[in-house]
Amino acid sequence: MKMIVAFAALVAVALAAPQRTSDKDAIVTRYDSDNIGIDGYNFAYETSNSISQQESGQVQNLGSENEAIAVRGQFQYVGDDGVTYTVTYVADENGFQPQGAHLPVAP
Repeated sequence: MKMIVAFAALVAVALAAPQRTSDKDAIVTRYDSDNIGIDGYNFAYETSNSISQQESGQVQNLGSENEAIAVRGQFQYVGDDGVTYTVTYVADENGFQPQGAHLPVAP
């Protein structure tokens, strides 16, 4: 009888634990997009498995020989270890420049 009670308690604890949506079952819960034409864009989304991203881009030096797009954004996700990881980034004429507490920093 004690074994049945212990097993039932274990099952109850396992069922009460928060369930994480698997990647294959994830759905988009929010999506915003503002493509403002040649001058730039903005978008953001969130999914049911705790992934999100926001990004905006602007044309720099429009009409000149040095015309380029500068992008700023961030994304976050929950790792297999249960920790939420956030990366902010800039991508421009200097390349892709990510920053995050979990990323190594060059000396």
